[in-house]
Amino acid sequence: GQNINAGRPESRRDPICCSMRSREGAAMPITIVDSQVHIWGENTPERPWPKQDAENLAQRARAFQLADLQAEMRAAGVDRAVIVPPTWEGLRNDLALDAAHRYPDRFAVMGRIAVTDPQAPEYFASWKQQPAIKGVRLGFHTTALKPLLTEGKADWLFAAAEKAAMPAMVLIPGDMAAFRAIAERHQGLKLIVDHMGIPRGGKGDAAFTHIDPLCALARLPNVSVKLTSAPSYALDPYPHRGLHPYLRRLYDSFGPKRLYWGSDLTRMPCSYALCVRMFTEEMRWLTGEDLEWIMGRAICELIG
Repeated sequence: GQNINAGRPESRRDPICCSMRSREGAAMPITIVDSQVHIWGENTPERPWPKQDAENLAQRARAFQLADLQAEMRAAGVDRAVIVPPTWEGLRNDLALDAAHRYPDRFAVMGRIAVTDPQAPEYFASWKQQPAIKGVRLGFHTTALKPLLTEGKADWLFAAAEKAAMPAMVLIPGDMAAFRAIAERHQGLKLIVDHMGIPRGGKGDAAFTHIDPLCALARLPNVSVKLTSAPSYALDPYPHRGLHPYLRRLYDSFGPKRLYWGSDLTRMPCSYALCVRMFTEEMRWLTGEDLEWIMGRAICELIG
């Protein structure tokens, strides 16, 4: 999970990283928006991390702060990013909010909240007064958290988000039946499938055993998908062509306006620039406005 981007020659800013191909093949300007990055601080007595669950280990030992993220974005040609506070330093939104307040044209926040917290509706009401917070990120990815979802104990939380018109990025690895149930029950709630819903530990073809039920979610207009962390699921080297047929199926099912490119930068096995180029250069079927939507316009439209 160590970030190995820094210092690699391919991480130098390349103009192609901020362009798109027209049908004629000419480069055109494009704004690239990462739909998920993390920043976090040091584990200190003044700002201690909670005890780590064995299923929820930190992606890297040292802090990855705003200055680190900005340097990576400059090198890769990424213009904006949605910051999702990570779980390993606790349910904190402070660093993400500080970044968005300092650079409101570059960063937005999907807020964290404890899925067991009965005060969630009050949080959502206050969040609506903060322009930096564009939605909520909910995780049901551990053995301790998933029963809250499958047993219906988190239904009230989705109802509160729907009432507050608070888009929700939801991490439910591999369980598309649970996702479908939420989407059907809360049709007014904008729901985003995190990391393509890939099962934990999935690599190569095994990462997409759920592709049929995932694509079937496209019939629900309130569901969209984050194409995040793609290189980390590959078994083959860059440009990870083994993943391309699955990404094409998602494109064919959801269309470009309901798909969001993103990196989850700090867990990538390659440079940030290659995360971008995999989509902007290697998928020759993805061109023009469709590329523009997937690489940033769609997530900006969704969360405002």
